[in-house]
Amino acid sequence: MVHGRDLSYNSKVEGNVVLTTVDASINWMRKNSLWPMPMGLACCAIELMAASCARFDIARFGAEVMRFSPRQSDLLIVAGTVTYKMALSCKRIWDQMPDPKWCIAMGACASSGGMYRSYAVLQGIDQLLPVDVYISGCPPRPEALLEGLMRLQNKIMTEKSTLAQKSIPPLSVGRMG
Repeated sequence: MVHGRDLSYNSKVEGNVVLTTVDASINWMRKNSLWPMPMGLACCAIELMAASCARFDIARFGAEVMRFSPRQSDLLIVAGTVTYKMALSCKRIWDQMPDPKWCIAMGACASSGGMYRSYAVLQGIDQLLPVDVYISGCPPRPEALLEGLMRLQNKIMTEKSTLAQKSIPPLSVGRMG
């Protein structure tokens, strides 16, 4: 009831149409249903876990479904120190993820090697795979991860989803014989 009127039925609203583009609707669905693959390698993984508790509630952004199978994920969150020994595993997981896919480098170690300047530590995961959002801090707070997730969602909304579909050549159907 608003100002004494019942708004449960309004005949003026019945015929309205919502207009949008295909890109906008696909991107809206993608940004609100991210399925992260957590790659917790060090202390940043604890902050990543904390982001899904009730206090921070990553579910508000549609990213609460942590998948531990790369074939069911579209967002790789690299949290922590990436050694050369783990770099090949990170790359393998990235390659197994279906397109479209995104990557977040969480923490100073994942972004730039952090305080570790040694022969065993990769100086940033961006040397191995494309990173969409960098989250600073050592370790970054769960709020920083949520800020990074919102920045990734804004980036997803500006992508051209149907452009990739147009570049795929059509299948030629030949005679069976």
